[in-house]
Amino acid sequence: MRRRILLVDDEVAVLLTLKAVLEISGFDVDTAASAREGVSKLHTREYQMLITDMRMEHDVAGVEVIKAARAAAYHPAVALLTAFPVAEEDWQEMGADQLLVKPMHTRILLQQIEDLINKHEQKLISMGLTPLVEKTPQPVAAKKASAKKAATKKTSAKKTKPAAKPAKKAAARKALAKRSAKKPLKRPAKKSKSPAKKAAKSSRKRKSR
Repeated sequence: MRRRILLVDDEVAVLLTLKAVLEISGFDVDTAASAREGVSKLHTREYQMLITDMRMEHDVAGVEVIKAARAAAYHPAVALLTAFPVAEEDWQEMGADQLLVKPMHTRILLQQIEDLINKHEQKLISMGLTPLVEKTPQPVAAKKASAKKAATKKTSAKKTKPAAKPAKKAAARKALAKRSAKKPLKRPAKKSKSPAKKAAKSSRKRKSR
């Protein structure tokens, strides 16, 4: 399962770098370069997690994105990404589940994201809610291969069905051979010699005498 994350940040370099790191680690990543674009994407797709910057169009633009995520029916985990440390009670009040301070070591960042998603999914289950499960789309090549395999199976099934007829014929031949073996062989009758041949033979015998 590839978890889908939405990154919202007005710094293109941060977006591209973080997107590359997350995709290498197996995440499916969408990006938005403004709070407005982020809110729009939250309404059009479903995500396991939102990571948003705080200061974009204005100093608290990230709060708008967090509110949109909290209102989404699919309940994504929410992380606030900022270069300016915020007090824990403040970012929790905004509706974030986690504060990510940039810059951050890649390994630590990935571990925090993974832990947050797992923790959030457990929280949803305990609340009687169903976490979003995103199935990995089957590659086109794999789809073609499986279709080809199915077609081959169909063809081989068709070929094997008529095999019953030769088997019946073989059984019939075998039975016929058994019956023939039980019957005594008839010896061909000796051909009787014609009167003309008999007369010619006796004439030759007389001459020889």
